Amino acid sequence: MTTARTSPAPVPEPVTEAAPGGPAAKSPLERALSNTAAGPLAALVVAVTVFALTTDTFFTVDNGSLIVQQFLVIGTLALGQTLIVLTAGIDLANAAIMVLGTLVIARLGQEVLPGGLALLVGALLCTAVGAVAGTLVTRLRLPPFIVTLGVLSVLTATGQLFANGESFAVPPGVLTLLGERSYLFGRIEVTYGMGVMLVLVVVLWFLLGQTAWGRNVYAVGDEEEAARLTGVDTRRTLLSVYVLAGFVYAVAAWQALGRIPNADPNAFQTGNLESITAVVIGGTSLFGGRGGVLGTVLGALVVTVLANGLTQAGIDSLYQQVATGILVIVAVAVDRVVRRRTA
Repeated sequence: MTTARTSPAPVPEPVTEAAPGGPAAKSPLERALSNTAAGPLAALVVAVTVFALTTDTFFTVDNGSLIVQQFLVIGTLALGQTLIVLTAGIDLANAAIMVLGTLVIARLGQEVLPGGLALLVGALLCTAVGAVAGTLVTRLRLPPFIVTLGVLSVLTATGQLFANGESFAVPPGVLTLLGERSYLFGRIEVTYGMGVMLVLVVVLWFLLGQTAWGRNVYAVGDEEEAARLTGVDTRRTLLSVYVLAGFVYAVAAWQALGRIPNADPNAFQTGNLESITAVVIGGTSLFGGRGGVLGTVLGALVVTVLANGLTQAGIDSLYQQVATGILVIVAVAVDRVVRRRTA
């Protein structure tokens, strides 16, 4: 009886570094571009440096606090927008959802309900609108652009009809809580809204980066059909994104109520475009599957710093729009280059 000889296990070949210029090698520029937060961070540093050197009032504690407060509403809207853009969608109705939420919350809080209950009703309304938009996208397979454009038109008219062309004073208390100010070290002005924004960023960062749901969101945005074939429930994932985005818009409505004395149906008319600008500048790809909330925060800060700094420098607001538009074009162009190089 012969015993079969077992051949020795193959010795693994040593891992060698790729030759310069090989497929695994990346230049410093490519490595920098692959980090979605690098671009907006660099733009933010450049903008702050330029305005600090060219104006006397920009680089002050008071103006820094003002910039953060100005950033909160659009920044919060941009967080919800980020969720949808990550799935290769876009939301043209986010500001309209927020404005309708402010109108309903303020009117109910003024005439019918205690502030806390009015806020809850408004949050449910914004979330429900997000659910309706998500259902149209997932069940009828309509393009997000068309769905949210239609929702924008409906909600803009609904807000005007609900308010009858008027604005509603925001009752003090819980509805204005996020705008209440306190001081760190006796000088640095902070608001509760800043704390809520920080919590929201951390929660969304965790959901997107540390959970199976987040991985599914990126997979759907990268290639929906491939994600479906690997077992991802793409419809449920997309619907959950729109529902969560609607809730984030409700938080933005609460932020707005703390910033303005009246809920106005004509407020934040360009909020949807500003939020998209923040998302794009923040490095989230309009083609889906790439980006995140940290880049969006930086992008929203870039937009706010740019507007604030140019105002401090006495430059016409039209030039501010030109500068912002150039930034958006550059950001999308960079995204295209990065996607082609990594394809």
